[in-house]
Amino acid sequence: MAKMQPPGNDFFIYGEPANINYFLNTTLEPVTVAGAENRQSSVSAHTRRRYVGDPTPINVSGSQREWLYDPGRKVGNALPGSPFILSDGVETRQFTLQGNLIDLHAFLVGDAAMPLTLTSADGAKYAIAAATGGNGA
Repeated sequence: MAKMQPPGNDFFIYGEPANINYFLNTTLEPVTVAGAENRQSSVSAHTRRRYVGDPTPINVSGSQREWLYDPGRKVGNALPGSPFILSDGVETRQFTLQGNLIDLHAFLVGDAAMPLTLTSADGAKYAIAAATGGNGA
């Protein structure tokens, strides 16, 4: 799952890039967050009980561990925004929109590679014709 922003727009689309790019003339790339890096920390030697009430805990030696630090990391499973569905009659894919549906609709009207249907989170369906230069035009 990637976060993508169409050029010149204020909204974000969450989904697989290959899935959204199937419906568009413009290829969307995932937004990258600077600062993601591998970090290391040391774990000091300590004792550990093998089970509750273990009368003879075991010794664990100290070690180094490597972990990913990403300032853009989201906590939790929920995606911001609301879901929407794109379908061309052959392929149907669901994405998540963080922004206004009217902005997404305007973007799709100008960039749809084929005639498609946009279904909003409340079930409203919008028919969108292929943009000039699209596969269906």
